[in-house]
Amino acid sequence: MIWLGIDTANAPLSVAIVNDQKVVAEVVQNIKLTHSVGAMPAIEEAIKKAGLIPGNIEAIAVSEGPGSYTGVRIGVTLAKTLAWSLQKPLVGISSLKVLAANARVADYAICSLIDARRQNVYAGVYEGGTLNTVIEDYHDHIDGLLQKLQQLERPIIFVGTDAGIYFGKIKEALGDLAIRAPFTMDLPRASELIALAQNSPLPDVDDVHRFIPQYRRIAEAEANWIKEQKKEQQ
Repeated sequence: MIWLGIDTANAPLSVAIVNDQKVVAEVVQNIKLTHSVGAMPAIEEAIKKAGLIPGNIEAIAVSEGPGSYTGVRIGVTLAKTLAWSLQKPLVGISSLKVLAANARVADYAICSLIDARRQNVYAGVYEGGTLNTVIEDYHDHIDGLLQKLQQLERPIIFVGTDAGIYFGKIKEALGDLAIRAPFTMDLPRASELIALAQNSPLPDVDDVHRFIPQYRRIAEAEANWIKEQKKEQQ
């Protein structure tokens, strides 16, 4: 089965083609190029290098978030457009789980971490090997996350480019239980995205219309509106 994988949930971009459990083509980059400009050319390049045409694609996997609002929207919009126009099933996978997959062979718990600004993060914790969920993907202040991680009382490997931003604080809180993944594991790989998607049941093509991103956080405008409503009720 021929899969197309698309991950634009954050600054890095990754696109891959996998055919019958074989990575045929993969683009991974972490450069200052907006996904609205770079994503579609990367998809076209991967398909071309694989010696395929779009109609050969049999299923599409997309990183559904959390992450950058703009990045998630671009990836999901491209994936939905392609899935509907090609009449192929679309499978969404957590962007945090895609990152965790890079360290799947670790014997530790794996914490994927994405900066959400103002000392807030998106995070998820998974079991090494199985990638079973230990802590569901969520949005929190870094201090709140560290409190949860301290309660696990076990070694945790941290993965993701943004993990470096907070690793000093993480090490201070967790000591020797905190392990930094090698930098080579920090970028999402669309081939891992596809590998995870292959373990999910294929949805009907009509489900594409109902597919929505998983932001794990309300938009800032909505948050401000809720704050204003609370003030008025006091």
